[in-house]
Amino acid sequence: MSSVGLGVQNMHRTYQTTIPSRPEMLRIIRAAHDRSITFFDTAEAYGPLENERILGEAAQPSRDRIVIASKFGWNIDPATGKRLPGLNSRPAHIKAAVEGSLKRLRTDRIDLLYQHRVDPAVPIEDVAGAIGDLKAQGKVLHWGLCEMGPNTLRRAHAELPVTAVQNEYSMLWRGPKETVVPLCAQLGIGLVCWSPLGVGFLTGAIDAQTRFAPGDIRGGETRFSADNLSHNLALVALAKQWAERKGATPGQIALAWLGAQHPWIVPIPGTTQMAHMTENAGAMAIRFTPAEVQELNAAVAAIVIQGDRLLPAAQAFSGVEAPPRAS
Repeated sequence: MSSVGLGVQNMHRTYQTTIPSRPEMLRIIRAAHDRSITFFDTAEAYGPLENERILGEAAQPSRDRIVIASKFGWNIDPATGKRLPGLNSRPAHIKAAVEGSLKRLRTDRIDLLYQHRVDPAVPIEDVAGAIGDLKAQGKVLHWGLCEMGPNTLRRAHAELPVTAVQNEYSMLWRGPKETVVPLCAQLGIGLVCWSPLGVGFLTGAIDAQTRFAPGDIRGGETRFSADNLSHNLALVALAKQWAERKGATPGQIALAWLGAQHPWIVPIPGTTQMAHMTENAGAMAIRFTPAEVQELNAAVAAIVIQGDRLLPAAQAFSGVEAPPRAS
């Protein structure tokens, strides 16, 4: 698959809660494939359900030439899309969720299916068993986990080999470097990076005067508070310096930096704008020499980000370990 993917998360609504033009979203997805992007990521929770429908419609002409990833795990009624409290990775619910996803995606198989968040009430071995059944039926080709604890990943991989994990990872949030990246390297698992542009921060679109509209989730993240933002903008300045040096944009530098860490790391920037998709696709052409990677890594590491990466309610679902298997 391509070294940069497309995250189809906000195509039903933007950070500002405005509703994008559906025909334009279809056009962006198809244009992404024309620009050699072959990896598209969505989830039943996005919408809920609606973004799978958007991707399914857009991807029909190129279905056999692309990789589609989707996710289950939130407690969503597969028929109505009503979101109920908490998580749900009970095997019967997983199978019902996948049937719904297949219909919305207009396909007979999901190339990569993730558990969106670890369900603290369901052993990961039971989850792997349900995925194994779906693989045996040809409805799922590969599977993965998102934002899981390391022990859960080890147990999952031992039960049914995991192809990829998905975590937030970017110049702005480097937490996975401590545990997730080494564990993926050890187990031979790929890493897919959500929010690789730091929810727009690393593109240079946010400055010290930026104030977020009501409903914009970034307004509640302390890394973007007025006190922390002025400090964290040093990272944007660094990206801009390298952009000038490489004849690129800051966002392209941020995406190429991820791919330069390991060849099995793939960012999936999302967008609702054609120009941004085109820019993101251009990151695939950027190359760093080993010396440049070392230099850039040292400069990034020297900038310590102030503030938390997510709202507390969202952070509570990251790094969760699944319960032990029933004896």
